[in-house]
Amino acid sequence: MSSTETPELLGHYIGGRERAGSGETLDVFNPATGQVEKKLACALDAELEEVIHAASLAFAAWRNTPPQKRAQILFRYKQLLEANIDEICQAITAEHGKVLDDARGELIRGIEVVEYACGISELLKGEHSKNAGPDIDSWSEFQALGIVAGITPFNFPAMVPMWMFPMAIACGNTFILKPSERDPSAALLLAKLFTEAGLPDGVFNVINGDKRVVELILDDTRIQAVSFVGSTPIAESIYQRASKTGKRVQALGGAKNHAVIMPDADLDNAVNALMGAAYGSCGERCMAISVAVCVGEETADKAVAQLASRVKDLKVGPGTDIENDMGPLISADALERINDYIEQGLDQGAELVVDGRNLQLAGNEGGYFIGGNLFDRVSETMSIHSDEIFGPILCVVRVQSLDQAMSIINRHEYGNGTCIFTRDGAAARYFSDHIQVGMVGVNVALPVPVASHSFGGWKRSLFGDLSIYGPDSIRFYTRRKTMTQKWPAQGDSEGARFSFPSS
Repeated sequence: MSSTETPELLGHYIGGRERAGSGETLDVFNPATGQVEKKLACALDAELEEVIHAASLAFAAWRNTPPQKRAQILFRYKQLLEANIDEICQAITAEHGKVLDDARGELIRGIEVVEYACGISELLKGEHSKNAGPDIDSWSEFQALGIVAGITPFNFPAMVPMWMFPMAIACGNTFILKPSERDPSAALLLAKLFTEAGLPDGVFNVINGDKRVVELILDDTRIQAVSFVGSTPIAESIYQRASKTGKRVQALGGAKNHAVIMPDADLDNAVNALMGAAYGSCGERCMAISVAVCVGEETADKAVAQLASRVKDLKVGPGTDIENDMGPLISADALERINDYIEQGLDQGAELVVDGRNLQLAGNEGGYFIGGNLFDRVSETMSIHSDEIFGPILCVVRVQSLDQAMSIINRHEYGNGTCIFTRDGAAARYFSDHIQVGMVGVNVALPVPVASHSFGGWKRSLFGDLSIYGPDSIRFYTRRKTMTQKWPAQGDSEGARFSFPSS
């Protein structure tokens, strides 16, 4: 966009229609250039009231729509998503910066949740017991909550919203999405395509804005549940604030994911997996591997040598160039934070094997680019090990045993994801059974569950009782109701019973 062009103004999606916002605007940057490409309107109180009204009006009919008819709309939605994949991926890359291939992978994983939601007729089946007592039948069913909301982060502008709204809507709820203000266009495209698929107006809505809009959502008692993905401090705050208004809450927080490399590991396979897991999407993933725990000095020496060569050769540039491995970071603030952590690592005594700072790209001097960074001889007490950095920094920790590696992981406050590289089945089984982490990979660096399983960490990586998508989503987005009935034959009357009823 030239300096003389007026940035496009993005608003909201309410009641099946795009709505121009009337509140204050925020800048939406292209991270590859550092230029303002769009303006985003922040919702006013009246606009949030309008979106709640639209969702409320739609709920009565939608909750009574047969699940099979909901599934038919979801099938059409899946087809439209696949037909428009290029447009959605271009929107993701333009505002987030990730390479197009990564954007495509993100969207495909989101579509997998839509596919899972297409089986809602089976997933919502209740439970039935005939003759639970004398001539008494009992059954349970799962009923929609009402209006539910999702608050999503910048790093997966399509996939994370799709972890939420397809299952919520399939269960019979209406949904309000508040996407990240940094890359909101993908969410608006997802909403338009859902309407095109035949979703009734008001069932899926998008409201944009800043922290104030989030607080309005959390405090409104008409919203029955909130799903959130973001950093741990904010996840904890959202969990506490939303719970006070009686909402059901699932708040997924931060992570510090470790990969254990055993002496018997296939090192080529481990290094290949670590490269993608540590530096893919510029490290801006909650499942990124940011620590490699090498068991034995020889294992560490070989791993660092291979990693250093590969990290130096990373191709960094605009995400629109399919030859690039990494795009830019999301913002100037993120770039400053990553540089600060590198300085902290040096000050605290870690060895910076590969320094990706001060990267200059001709024609993209204003972009938020940084190369890959590799630290060796990192200790448990260093901030680059303890903190979630959310950037392209891989730390190597050296230990002498699997038990020592596991102790480091288990002591960490986060418990999102981890993995082990080994050829030893007994070691892998012991690791999987005793590690205090919610998602575990064996020779798989990014153990993100498929759509038919649920995603969620342990410890301070998840606030709430239920994980996101998969079977847990049915429990999260519905209430169980259990009915017990008896139809006595005419003239078959019992006397009063004063003991507690039993079978």
